[in-house]
Amino acid sequence: LRIIEETGFIEYMLIVRDIAHFMRGRNIPMGVRGSAAASMVLYCLGVIEIEPTQYRLVFERFLNPERLSMPDVDFDIADDRRDEVINYTADRFGRDHVAQIITFGTLGAKAAIRDTGRALGMSYGDTDRIARLIPDTLGITIDGALDQVAELSGAYQAEDPIRELIDTARGLEGVARHASTHAAAVVITREPLTDVLPVQRNISAKGASKQDEPEAVLPTTQYDMNVVEKIGLLKLDFLGLTNLTILGHAVDLIREHRGEEIKLIELPDGDEQTMRLFATADTFGIFQMESAGMRRNVAELQPRDIREVAAMVALYRPGPMEHIGTYIDAKHGRTSPAYPHPDLAEILDETYGVIVYQDQVLEIAKQFAGYSLGQADVMRKAMGKKIPEVMLAEREGFVAGAVAKGYDQKLAEGLFDLIEPFAGYAFNKAHAFSYGVIAYQTAYLKAHYPVEFMTAVLVSAGGSQDRIAVAVAECSRLGIKVLPPDVARSQTRFTIENADGDGDSNGAPTIRFGLAQIKNVGSGAIDEFIAERDEEGPFSSLEDFARRINPRSLNRRALEAMAQAGALDSLDVAAGRHRMVAGVERILSLAQQEQRLRETGQTSMFDMFGTEVDTPLAALELPPADPRQEEVLRQELLTWEKELLGTYITEHPFADARQALDQYITAESSDLTADLAGHTEVVAGAVTIVRPLTTRQGKPFAAITIEDMSGQTELTIWPDSYEQWSSLLVQGEVLIALVEIRERGDRLTIAVKQLAAYDRETHAPIDFDPRRFTPRTPRPGRRASAGGPSGDRASAPPVSNSDEPAATANGRGQLHAVQSAPANGNGTPPAPAATPDPGGPRRLLITMEETTDAPSDRRRLKKIIEQLSAFPGELPVELLITTRGDAIERLQLTATVSAEPLIPRISSLLGVLGSAVEVGDLSAVAAADGLAVASGG
Repeated sequence: LRIIEETGFIEYMLIVRDIAHFMRGRNIPMGVRGSAAASMVLYCLGVIEIEPTQYRLVFERFLNPERLSMPDVDFDIADDRRDEVINYTADRFGRDHVAQIITFGTLGAKAAIRDTGRALGMSYGDTDRIARLIPDTLGITIDGALDQVAELSGAYQAEDPIRELIDTARGLEGVARHASTHAAAVVITREPLTDVLPVQRNISAKGASKQDEPEAVLPTTQYDMNVVEKIGLLKLDFLGLTNLTILGHAVDLIREHRGEEIKLIELPDGDEQTMRLFATADTFGIFQMESAGMRRNVAELQPRDIREVAAMVALYRPGPMEHIGTYIDAKHGRTSPAYPHPDLAEILDETYGVIVYQDQVLEIAKQFAGYSLGQADVMRKAMGKKIPEVMLAEREGFVAGAVAKGYDQKLAEGLFDLIEPFAGYAFNKAHAFSYGVIAYQTAYLKAHYPVEFMTAVLVSAGGSQDRIAVAVAECSRLGIKVLPPDVARSQTRFTIENADGDGDSNGAPTIRFGLAQIKNVGSGAIDEFIAERDEEGPFSSLEDFARRINPRSLNRRALEAMAQAGALDSLDVAAGRHRMVAGVERILSLAQQEQRLRETGQTSMFDMFGTEVDTPLAALELPPADPRQEEVLRQELLTWEKELLGTYITEHPFADARQALDQYITAESSDLTADLAGHTEVVAGAVTIVRPLTTRQGKPFAAITIEDMSGQTELTIWPDSYEQWSSLLVQGEVLIALVEIRERGDRLTIAVKQLAAYDRETHAPIDFDPRRFTPRTPRPGRRASAGGPSGDRASAPPVSNSDEPAATANGRGQLHAVQSAPANGNGTPPAPAATPDPGGPRRLLITMEETTDAPSDRRRLKKIIEQLSAFPGELPVELLITTRGDAIERLQLTATVSAEPLIPRISSLLGVLGSAVEVGDLSAVAAADGLAVASGG
């Protein structure tokens, strides 16, 4: 309180409190980002909900007398209610005192090259070639790129046009290219805005136009955020956060459908079901945890509470990322935390000896150099700016303070060098915990209330069909049925239908598509006829629907889209969707006829019967059935659904093939991101687009788009293999491919290394050798390829001469103890068996593949041995290790084990995600010696 008073920010705190209380009173989901979450005063004022001392959050990181600058309270707000908060702020403090802040998009190195190339009339190819040579490094300059990239420097020296391009672009670097409205920042002034800074009309704001009244939309400052702060004006950030919208909507749905009142801040920390969700990387929809890289790391971490979730949020960013392995190893006891001095233990014990937060830098400076936390924050900020002369002064001050406290000078210099990089790139702890809490809350709701949570996710997707498609696929994986839109049941948005409604075949709740999710259907028309349905009762038939809709709001385009998406199916089940679509004109004609009668006050002959007599409705004759073959009609129906809903509802064209190919696939389309650059993976999907292309040398190649259950991805077939596989590149064909993921400049290229087609009749790939489809770059958490030991599905083993029973994996990749199946007489593997022969000998066979990370390999092997020792039994164990040179090391272990408790633990160590399975549940028997091998990267 004293520091707030001394620094003159009492009014600031009260303004923040006022806005926060408005949001709390309106039940607007909100949170506070950044260092403000460390303020006990803001906690007591009801602005933040995390009690700072619970997690040792440092207040001086937010505000201190040594660093006199404006405090920075950043609000995260449910994105669908952000406008309410901005409007309240403007009304509360005066619309002539509140403005949004301008932001200027400046030309970076790449953009300067590209824009200059266009202005000079250079070919796109030459400009693109030079732009791609600029490294994807934050803050990189053209001069910096010339120093780092020899090829770029060579082109500059050798090619006159390129020299002109680069020299001209240098002059444009950093120049403002365009202006827009800052995504979050709002300024509040004591005097009227126009007395203290220039403003302009905010034409980029939602709903604004030249015809708008001046007060309808807030103006925008002509000064950017930094200048606004420099002249001492009060700035607040109101950032819309989709995950808060999801949390708020999910809580409302839980109250509505279960009668439970969820208070998110009171959720128990360390909930077992929630922690299992993190440990299995089941993190679709979880704040900060959706990327492939984060999923792998959080699965390996297996967090126990919010502290560890927050630490992973802070670690998973450039810089700290290199310390993730150290943190995880120390957490699991594979290594011991290392401290340069014992006095660091108290500060770093929480994070297993790794500097994770800026707050720890402050505490180290306080402990070793005698700084106040305020002085330490001044040092931290100077470190972040990396100004040489300032750094030298800070270094001398730190070392002098440490020596004065009795520490060795060499130790002090080493500590300064240790904390310097962390000061620049580490998160402040309050920010990490704010985000960690939201991540935990979303995970908790998904773990305990999956239907409500996924409904909220789908609603929040809005018009993003890509997001809807991935979310529907996640619902399918979770066993939640998503029903098509239906004019008899659907609301505007996604809704839950409980078991007393439609439900699924097991009586479980289902999710129903909203009518506004249909492409080309406006919400205005939907709201009108939903109101008609609610007031006058459900539509009894297609004719009844036609008589009651307003054809002026529900036009032909919208009605056709609804018919194609299946929204009219329930009104005439026998007719079929194709007849509905063909009859749209007749439906609309009847609707228009009824509308004219209503407007003229006339009645049709049927209205004269009154309500006491069943009224024979006007006949609505649909066109006859389409004579085309059933498969053609089915494909057309699926095309409609994909185009209008963003996903398939009736069935996914890849669904049947997916079941057959699941044992080979190591990655979904949604997994193929920059996180996997340098890896090889096995993917499969239905071909949706084929683009024949040629290189500059005139050689043919192709880019094809395949679609699986998670989405779409583009694969490239280069000239060296195009001729071999060109016959397979047909739209609708299902392909399985071994691909290599590469980062080429700012693009991701997924190159096909092996390719095979899937036969829908035999339910198997054609001319397919699993050994050719073996990823050579194992990674934690990978699904298994049947081609080799690298994941979580049944896989063909390396060559072996043993005929003993083996352990295998089911569809989710867990180990089983099974008997061996003898090879056929010609040495080929036998057909897959449904169950093992219970009479034969049994053993547990585990395979691992050597990776490029030798320490990680050793840690995993050590943990496997520890687990084997922990569960003694009668089952013999054999371990196969495939080296990077494809050699096989076979180890017959002396341990005998009990398989059932051991299987899920070994599976987890092999990078497998999924739940435990029953021993003996054989899913595949393969390879020349008849062994089915459970494997892990």
